[in-house]
Amino acid sequence: MPGVYGGFLDKFPTGAFMEKGLQWRTGQTHVQKYTHDLLKRIQEGEIDTTFLISHRLPLEEAPRGYQNFHSNQDDWTKVVLTPGT
Repeated sequence: MPGVYGGFLDKFPTGAFMEKGLQWRTGQTHVQKYTHDLLKRIQEGEIDTTFLISHRLPLEEAPRGYQNFHSNQDDWTKVVLTPGT
């Protein structure tokens, strides 16, 4: 599970995770080392991230977004929900 280290994983259902016999591997990544440079390059347009977001919806349409995820619509990969639009 790569990402920016956030300390403890509060309220993670560890018991249920273990009862199912799931495996979870962790490790340190160099996110902190590269975050500043990557964000700068994204802001300057050197890196295109537009492909990461497939849809933008107002918060009121969240049920439609979840329904599309649930029905495995291939073109629904990442949705940004915006309140108050």
